[in-house]
Amino acid sequence: MQEGNCHTKRTITLAVTGASGSLFARAMLRALEADERVGCVHFIASDSGLRVMAEELRLSGRNDVIRQLLGTEGAKTRLQNNQDIGANIASGSYPTDAMIVLPCSMGTLAKIAQGLASRLIDRAADVCLKERVPLVLCVRETPLNRIHLRNMLLAAEAGATIFPLIPAFYNRPDSLEEIANQFIGRVLKHVGLPQAGAYVWKPDSTDGQA
Repeated sequence: MQEGNCHTKRTITLAVTGASGSLFARAMLRALEADERVGCVHFIASDSGLRVMAEELRLSGRNDVIRQLLGTEGAKTRLQNNQDIGANIASGSYPTDAMIVLPCSMGTLAKIAQGLASRLIDRAADVCLKERVPLVLCVRETPLNRIHLRNMLLAAEAGATIFPLIPAFYNRPDSLEEIANQFIGRVLKHVGLPQAGAYVWKPDSTDGQA
């Protein structure tokens, strides 16, 4: 990773927590790695997130997780330790353009909503809220109880965007990968990184494609 790009291009934090949806996290990381507008990607995974990724994506252990997710060595992705509360992204003085938590478990949502920043994911999210940096929480759970709903409201009131991990089907996707790419395209557009080729609904056209 070239550190200079962190100052000349967009810097994005991607956090993965212990909820189902690893396919979406992998698609997001690959899109960020390939996006020329992005100079640095700070990738954090909780212990539960690593376990879910291993089960859903059949990763061979926790070593080389970036290479396993990307299928190659990452040129701009830096793996951060969730235990390292003193990492650069834990400080408001470090320039970050957006943070995406995908998927966001209800436990992580609760910590962010209540300001319980005991791990790097929670602290980095807390920094985004206090610095008014876009924070997108792709929550994943069903059904939702009142605690979940209240925490979503608290996080939204603090400045986060609640972006439930709900795929679209109006584009008639042919594969799970297409479903994941359509969703992450919407998330990236929300943080100012619209993706070329993303499906855009146009009711006056026959297929809705932009």
